[in-house]
Amino acid sequence: MTSQPATILIIEDEAPIRRFLRASLHSHGYRVIEAATAREGMQLLTTELPDLVILDLGLPDGDGLDITVEVRTWSRVPIIILSARGQERDKIAALDAGADDYLTKPFGVGELLARLRVALRHNLTSLSSTPVFVNGGLHVDLSRRQVFVDGAEVHLTPIEYKMLATLVQHAGKVITHQQLLRDVWGPGYTAETAYLRVYMGQLRQKIEAEPARPRYLITEPGVGYRLRDSGV
Repeated sequence: MTSQPATILIIEDEAPIRRFLRASLHSHGYRVIEAATAREGMQLLTTELPDLVILDLGLPDGDGLDITVEVRTWSRVPIIILSARGQERDKIAALDAGADDYLTKPFGVGELLARLRVALRHNLTSLSSTPVFVNGGLHVDLSRRQVFVDGAEVHLTPIEYKMLATLVQHAGKVITHQQLLRDVWGPGYTAETAYLRVYMGQLRQKIEAEPARPRYLITEPGVGYRLRDSGV
């Protein structure tokens, strides 16, 4: 039995970009539906129930941030922001609003497709509640609270493990400094970014073969961190 292709909703007011995305996604086996306005996009979200949304921030009748916030009140559908706004504050605002990823125009279709695959896979993993993360030599078993690198168990402190577990639960996504601090230390620590540098350094020493050139724990400058999934 052939599985149904994933449905991708593009909410983008620029027709040339929609055509480019439609052709690129069709050629890789995805079903594509499109909207040029925020209102039309919300209608398709509720009637078509897409598997993933590619969303522009600057729409003629609304802001993509507002759409993201509204959608997150009722759905966990993966949202990838595609925007000309490239400032760090714009990325942080979108990710904190609930977006799964953020790409700045102009973008490479190869990178978009890789990010799309990661977001779809992460969503399936979340739905199936699989407690094991594997990428290359890194193996994290959340149910047993065990971490292995190249087959050897790695012993982490409680804070180190909590940081890694948080990143595993959002593998492939950028986690902002504020979100990571809130999830690991609590809401009163969202300004303590020095904590992250210290503990991320310790975590990389234990997990990465070359801590100065990390393979798994990727820094998104000025924004946060990403645990690299096997697809990107």
